[in-house]
Amino acid sequence: MKQMRIYLDNAATSWPKPLKVYDAVDRYQREVGAANGRGHSRAAEEVMRLVARTRWEVSDLLCMDEPKRVIFTNSGTDSLNTAILGLVRPGDHVVTTVCEHNSVLRPLRYLSDEANVAITYVACDGEGFVSPDDVRRALKPNTRLVAVVHGSNVTGAIQPIAEIGRIAREHGAYYLVDAAQTLGEVPITMADCHADLIAAPGHKGLLGPLGTGLLCLSKRVANKMRPLRFGGTGTSSEDDRQPADFPHKYEAGNLNVPGLVGLAAAVDFLRERGVASLEQHHQQLAARLIEGLENISGVRIYGPRNAKSRTSVVSFTVAGYDPQELAAVLEMSTGVESRAGMHCAPRMHAALGTLSGGTIRLSPGWATTPEEIDFALVAIAQAAAHAAK
Repeated sequence: MKQMRIYLDNAATSWPKPLKVYDAVDRYQREVGAANGRGHSRAAEEVMRLVARTRWEVSDLLCMDEPKRVIFTNSGTDSLNTAILGLVRPGDHVVTTVCEHNSVLRPLRYLSDEANVAITYVACDGEGFVSPDDVRRALKPNTRLVAVVHGSNVTGAIQPIAEIGRIAREHGAYYLVDAAQTLGEVPITMADCHADLIAAPGHKGLLGPLGTGLLCLSKRVANKMRPLRFGGTGTSSEDDRQPADFPHKYEAGNLNVPGLVGLAAAVDFLRERGVASLEQHHQQLAARLIEGLENISGVRIYGPRNAKSRTSVVSFTVAGYDPQELAAVLEMSTGVESRAGMHCAPRMHAALGTLSGGTIRLSPGWATTPEEIDFALVAIAQAAAHAAK
């Protein structure tokens, strides 16, 4: 008999995808198949329309006035690298936080080592929140960039990005929001959070396929960044310089058209369901999960207890278990799929005191049911009871 599968690792990638995502990718692969911007056949023209539609869907979701400032990348990591390495110059100062993912920490460390860039890491409190006043105090005359994760992939804490954005804008620094864990799950616009750059993958809260990412640029920052890749764009082929127009300046090489077609269908699904409605769904699941975990002996939860102040990412540890061991026990014995370890956020774990082994993380998704949460809680309670014997 096949074991039930309870997928609670949506912070890594969302699954399942909405049916229309599968249908859109399948139709492209079977019936269209052309590249974007490479040719004028009927299929090639259709692909250009499909990609343009994806760009419009994303820009409309973020209430942007210019779809061409939506840059498509291969991942959220690619988007963050494009922003950071394209914008920061030798001798600059960058303000970021201890809550960041390695997709921010590692390019910044590279710039610190290789380009004399100074980095200030703003601390967080015990629940994982960053104080805007601490960001203000960290600013220097040469601060070029403030980079802040919207929702932590460890604690789930949602940062006050609008207030931080106002502070960065008043200082004259550019402001990068890492929306990897929030875009598609929490209502957000570029104007509301005063962002110059919003980076995100397409395969998490946006519910699109893997291999997709996006970087949204404000008019203020659009011409301040250097491209990281140079090559064919299907335009201005007579010139060996990279085109300066958008989005071609930052989109050298073939786009992942199957992924982008799926992303357009996913964003269309999000617009139908409503991001605010999905946010409420995630909050209800997080509240149910936290309440259940608090009643299990030996469990320690990390992050805010208030579900309205967090994403549905819930990290915890269980006495008597290494997080990796517990994750394996849960999947093998009950089919509950989680994520255990450092979650690519070492400074966050240093702040929480969990550098030795990290945490186990459950992250419900749009398709997760309350019954699945209850099933996972029973499985965790049984494992905790076994460890206590």
